[in-house]
Amino acid sequence: MLLEAACKMRTPDEIQQAVDAGVRIIGENYVQEAEEAYSKVKGDIRWHFIGHLQRNKVIRAVKVFDLIESLDSLALAKELNKQCAKTGKVMECMIEVNSGREKNKFGVLPEDVESLADKVKSFKNIKVVGLMTMGPANTAAEDLRPYFRITREIFDELKKKVIPNCEMKYLSMGMSDSYKAAVEEGANIVRIGTSIFGPRG
Repeated sequence: MLLEAACKMRTPDEIQQAVDAGVRIIGENYVQEAEEAYSKVKGDIRWHFIGHLQRNKVIRAVKVFDLIESLDSLALAKELNKQCAKTGKVMECMIEVNSGREKNKFGVLPEDVESLADKVKSFKNIKVVGLMTMGPANTAAEDLRPYFRITREIFDELKKKVIPNCEMKYLSMGMSDSYKAAVEEGANIVRIGTSIFGPRG
């Protein structure tokens, strides 16, 4: 089980305190915030991007992040592959699953996840290493279980298949109020913000 500190709107000093306390994965929602923290926070840590990544921010994102948890389109995959190729970097990615089928949310619909994995299998500078989901906002932890379960089922199915450049290692689900249910449903990465840093603002 891996603990990821969700650092949206947290200062570099706050993040450094979490790292000093033992956190080893930093999750950032915004490229600009991540760039500032990346330049200041010291430690043996990995940087994950967990927000929606716009294609025009990819060139900056690949300089900071070790893993993109929110791969949600072939177009984004192409841009990541293109920019990483310039330096020879292989970017680990998780496919973001829109498990709640929300029209206002990013992510790939459950039935389209395998198709995206198959389309990027020939890309030399990205590697699919798992799935991430949020579940509908403002939903009680117990009521998120079906969305976590759907994502885990896709994860398990992809694990059985032999898709080049696709290895199901990470299942990122659950936040401060829902991580227990997520772990019980199969998550091996949880994204915790409030329970580490306290309420924002």
